[in-house]
Amino acid sequence: MTASATGASAPWERWGWLVAAIWLVFLAYPVIETLETDAPAPVQALVLVLIASYAAIYLLGWSVWRKHALKIWVAMLLLALGTVPVIGIEAIGLTPYLGAFSALMVPEPWWRWTTIFSALLPTLSLVDGRFPAFFFMLVWPIIGFCAAMRVFSELEEKSYVAQGELALVAERDRVARDVHDVLGHSLTALSIKAELAGRLLDVDPERARQELESIQETARQALAEVRSTVGGLRAANLEAELAAAPRVLGDAGIRMELVGDVADTDPRHRTMLAWVLRESVTNVVRHARASKVSIELSPTGLVVADDGTGYDSTGNSDGNGLLGMRERVSAAGGTLRLSSGPGTRVEVVLS
Repeated sequence: MTASATGASAPWERWGWLVAAIWLVFLAYPVIETLETDAPAPVQALVLVLIASYAAIYLLGWSVWRKHALKIWVAMLLLALGTVPVIGIEAIGLTPYLGAFSALMVPEPWWRWTTIFSALLPTLSLVDGRFPAFFFMLVWPIIGFCAAMRVFSELEEKSYVAQGELALVAERDRVARDVHDVLGHSLTALSIKAELAGRLLDVDPERARQELESIQETARQALAEVRSTVGGLRAANLEAELAAAPRVLGDAGIRMELVGDVADTDPRHRTMLAWVLRESVTNVVRHARASKVSIELSPTGLVVADDGTGYDSTGNSDGNGLLGMRERVSAAGGTLRLSSGPGTRVEVVLS
């Protein structure tokens, strides 16, 4: 994997040069071949310089010249070919470095072609009528292993990118659900209080003034909740929702009966139960035309039941509120059951 793909934090990007330096010990074989040839000393010296340059730019390609990996590979290829007139087919001893460097460092889309080319270079020995089977058994697994590392690294990176995109989508859905729940509940309460204040304005001005002050407080609280929700800071509180429910229902003329308390619920799921309770109360006030609501808390979940007009199950799909409840309950490993007649019963069942 190239530096641009994984960043300097990848282990082989920080220490790859050291591994590459250790493998350079096998350059002893082309060096020995050079010294054993009948070529004049100046020619042998030139070949040794080519091999040393080959090793030097190979290491630089793993360290300070990563951005020029393709050029490094081409330079290594030319230097290797420069040794052929002297050491002949023994120059294939340089191909493992070409293949490994290509597979791990050459950028997209070139690395596939340069790696295949590097792997095919040893087959040139067949032109000379030789078949160094042991060498092929050594070189091809090395190049194949490096290519597999590159492929798996790229797949892992794509997986991280996909996970990030899914997390972003999930966060957007969370914000949409939370804003819907916050605004739906708050705007319903504001509407009920405004209607009540309007009716009391002539008959009980003092009570009307109190309701108007309550409207202001509710609006400020709703604004604060929306801001904290968008910022990812808000978590629903079951105790707070249980305290708010009688006020919201009472303003709409609906009695509330509570069975159980917060201590009866599973602490791991109280935030989810708070959201479901908030949405259920909002739906009762908006749609149910009920006179009584029963809320039951237990270790296995929550039940909100009213004596209103019932849930219309003939529609093609749930609204945003019900979809949000189903998603929250499902994410917690539970089941949301919705039944109608008489009234509406919302039940959360946790395993």
